[in-house]
Amino acid sequence: MKSQKSFEQQVTGGILYLVPTPIGNLEDITFRALRVMKEADLIAAEDTRNTIKLLNHFEISTKMISYHQHSDGGRLEELVDKLSAGETIALVSDAGMPSISDPGFELVQAALSKEITVVPLPGANAALTALIASGLAPQPFYFYGFLPRQNKERREALQKLARRQETWILYESPHRLKEALKAIEKAVGGTRQIVLCRELTKRYEEFLRGTVSEALEWANEQEVRGEFCLIVAGNEQADDSDEETAWWQALSVKEHVEQVMAQQSLTSKDAIKQVMKERGLPKREVYAAYHEI
Repeated sequence: MKSQKSFEQQVTGGILYLVPTPIGNLEDITFRALRVMKEADLIAAEDTRNTIKLLNHFEISTKMISYHQHSDGGRLEELVDKLSAGETIALVSDAGMPSISDPGFELVQAALSKEITVVPLPGANAALTALIASGLAPQPFYFYGFLPRQNKERREALQKLARRQETWILYESPHRLKEALKAIEKAVGGTRQIVLCRELTKRYEEFLRGTVSEALEWANEQEVRGEFCLIVAGNEQADDSDEETAWWQALSVKEHVEQVMAQQSLTSKDAIKQVMKERGLPKREVYAAYHEI
């Protein structure tokens, strides 16, 4: 085990600070976050065009450099070299916690591999902000983030989420919300409770509470705007049998049906019924997946 004592004097190397930024309302910045950004040698920002607005508002003149998901390996090495040379870097994302749905994780890993101190600051976070106001069970919960863009990968991800007992949390952009809700409805049915949390902490903050079908109806009728956090109720019918059937969790629905047919000499009709029960999915979803409709 390697010990890190964040507030003891560092013998070698600098410090990587993970600094949360407001998710909408600038008043949600902390005094400590402002101090760290002012005192840092460098701010590594997901989008410098966005972060400069925050820095200008609070009159922070610290030098800034871009670091985002499209940055090449050279930028990562450059930041690690600066940290190794004793510089202090404040890592910030566009909004909320660094390394949640942004590339900060890779920088944290690289810094730790060089035994560089990594210090997290508490602060704004969209997922927890939405969860505690959703009205759905706040614990246990499962944070997933953004769903895959491709239909197959998204469907498989939702099939796994549909079996979870925990309340689950997704992020979604406005132009993808309708497709995401359609996929969720196919995976869990229309009666599962969901909360659409829109424009958190901003002027047009809104919570839309109801069933998945009602959420999809709303999205089809309204002009969808703003970033969304989706809070979805867990599967109340899930039980510990998931552990006993772990063998199929890595399979697609079609592969699962085929394995059941082969192992138990069942017809496709009976195998579909069994897979439907094991996965907690609607019959039509399993039927369509098996027949590739």
